[in-house]
Amino acid sequence: MSRAPLPLRDDERLIFALDVPGREQALAWVDRLGDSVGFYKIGMELLASGEYFQVLDALAQRDKRVFVDLKFFDIPATAAAVIKGLSRWPVSYCTIHGWHPAMMEACAAVAGPDMRLLAVTVLTSMGRSDLAQMGLDREPVDVVVERARAAQAAGIDGVIASGQEAAPIRAATGAGFSIVCPGIRPGGPVGDDQKRTVDVAQAFADGADAIVVGRPIRLADNPSAAAMAIQQEIRAARQR
Repeated sequence: MSRAPLPLRDDERLIFALDVPGREQALAWVDRLGDSVGFYKIGMELLASGEYFQVLDALAQRDKRVFVDLKFFDIPATAAAVIKGLSRWPVSYCTIHGWHPAMMEACAAVAGPDMRLLAVTVLTSMGRSDLAQMGLDREPVDVVVERARAAQAAGIDGVIASGQEAAPIRAATGAGFSIVCPGIRPGGPVGDDQKRTVDVAQAFADGADAIVVGRPIRLADNPSAAAMAIQQEIRAARQR
């Protein structure tokens, strides 16, 4: 059975994708964004630097929440051992792949009390043609909802999925199942590698608990101001 959702302040519902090559760049971004961001996602690019856990510790020391986005996928025993070990660190969200019920059950059984597991459904860079090449000739929304239900049944706390699927996921899983939406584009689609995107207001209207934003903040002329504008959109969306 899934646990209660991660308790989040409104200002923690914006998660900044800290996609940088090393510790120095990561902490420079944290300093640059200041109080405008309270939650950071650290992923594979940073892992390759060898400084991943230094950044994780530094974020925790600055009272920032941490989202470990490494999309673990392996045999149940191996994946569970990783999750058990990671539970010793101050991690709020962690991703695992949502393709294997036995693996998800094993991970859910050992996750620490402060960490919520999110199942990866279908990457936001993928469309129906991409799924077809993988042998799944179905609409992404159908695959996403099926995997969300399987994750919930396995005891996983939520999913990470496109905002386009937030409403059907919420309808299928009910309240209390966490939905985190990456690839958010505040100004609408911009023609990058994210195919299934929505804006901030739509994501929260459709049931998202939190959103992940990277390039719209990172490439802004004033990243801190861009983050604060998104924070205002989140507050407005949650008051509707």
